[in-house]
Amino acid sequence: MNSVIQKAQRIIIKVGSSLVTNDGRGLDHAAIARWAAQIAALRALGKQVVLVSSGAIAEGMLRLGFERRPHDIHELQACAAVGQMGLAQIYETSFRAHNLGTAQVLLTHADLADRERYLNARSTLTTLLRLGIVPIINENDTVVTDEIKFGDNDTLGALVANLIEADALIILTDQKGLYSADPRKDPQAVLIQHGRAGDLALEAMAGGAGSSLGRGGMLTKILAAKRAAKSGAHTVIAYGREDHVLERLAAGEAIGTELAAQTGHLTARKQWMADHLHTAGQVVLDAGAVQKLTAEGKSLLPIGVVEVKGEFGRGAVITCVDHAGVPVARGLSNYTSAETRRIMRKPSSEIEGILGFLEGKELVHRDNLVLV
Repeated sequence: MNSVIQKAQRIIIKVGSSLVTNDGRGLDHAAIARWAAQIAALRALGKQVVLVSSGAIAEGMLRLGFERRPHDIHELQACAAVGQMGLAQIYETSFRAHNLGTAQVLLTHADLADRERYLNARSTLTTLLRLGIVPIINENDTVVTDEIKFGDNDTLGALVANLIEADALIILTDQKGLYSADPRKDPQAVLIQHGRAGDLALEAMAGGAGSSLGRGGMLTKILAAKRAAKSGAHTVIAYGREDHVLERLAAGEAIGTELAAQTGHLTARKQWMADHLHTAGQVVLDAGAVQKLTAEGKSLLPIGVVEVKGEFGRGAVITCVDHAGVPVARGLSNYTSAETRRIMRKPSSEIEGILGFLEGKELVHRDNLVLV
């Protein structure tokens, strides 16, 4: 069976602390350079890549002289702030060697829970990918508190996969993959090569112990795969120090543990939209806009809206109806109800002049819209 990475076009790659920092001995420049070269090879194949990297706290610990991970929240935040500088610098240098630009994006779980910030993060990441940049994402440990204690970048990788509707999540770790038992304790443990994301038997099998540097064990990776599968993304858990691991996965080689999503990418997206039985508001469309959405698969432009019903904020799920009030589609609005009333029946070229800013030429982009 070929690796799901071979067909994946948008990939999230998560690299753990122990790999990035060579088990706590400082940022592993050689390893990071190898991953940059492999990601450059994936980019040459036409794949879009987002890198989620741990390592800021571990690098900060080294620079500040901490022999063990501190328990004090403010010391952890200080480690993150200091370490993030080194992490960003080495990634920028490593990717520049392959003529690839990078961007640092620091997120918290709160950013993805708030709808407006969620849309901002999504728009930023998709724009960076369109511009050919490799986003380097880390949790913003400098400002968060509970996330430092309970969070992990496996979960963050899955959330980002959901955020930008990635096809696959690759979790590079210091283990070969998921085993039937802890291989460090049981010599009879067997590598599980294929499984189903969300399988409760796998969750029961996975141990929760991680390294002293990182926050997640194998269980967090199994749960991350389950979360990523909600938007149709498959997950591969593989050994990060395996030679050319990313290129070999992209070539179709089965490496590590592959956890397949049971719901297709588009099906998951439609299901998510369908879950909104009661939307925040409605926009009534003219016949031309209905035709564009239903027959041509286009985005909804403000010029096609003839009436706005209800009050909604930016990022709210709204219902698009025809002149008879029959629902046509649901989608995420780029503008509030008040802003929509000001720009409806207007061409997109006038949005910025009317509102003083431009969140998008579309009221609802086709990527954020599903027919009903």
